[in-house]
Amino acid sequence: MRNAEMTELAGLVGEWTTTISDAWFLEPPGTEVPGRATIGWLGESFLSVRAEFGDGQHVHSEMSLVLGRSDSNDRFHALYQDDRGVCRLFAMTFDGARWTMVREDPDFHQRFIADVEPDRIRGRWEASEDAGGTWRKDYDLTFERTGPA
Repeated sequence: MRNAEMTELAGLVGEWTTTISDAWFLEPPGTEVPGRATIGWLGESFLSVRAEFGDGQHVHSEMSLVLGRSDSNDRFHALYQDDRGVCRLFAMTFDGARWTMVREDPDFHQRFIADVEPDRIRGRWEASEDAGGTWRKDYDLTFERTGPA
């Protein structure tokens, strides 16, 4: 039986094209990196997000998230990993229109803030090296739905 609270995330399920843009680390300014993502159910209580970015002009990279929920704490969580061997745990919120993931770790703080529409997710990744005092944008990340999962 599907976890009832996780069904709130069902609108994320599908196939998506992605675009990384306005990244401080990409040259020249205005560079966009295409990609794709698949979001689907992993059992009855998790969502799996698998994304890859890059093409012949850009370095290929991959990342994955497992989105879940702690029933006893009534909180969403996201477990992140990428092809650099990085593993991170994010606190997550989702209200159908706004999706956030935040981590406040000793090395630095990081967050993803996105506006969610039925066929588009417009988000940005930000980082803070002073425990959340100031934030800098790393890049914008846009998802465009291409089909069901």
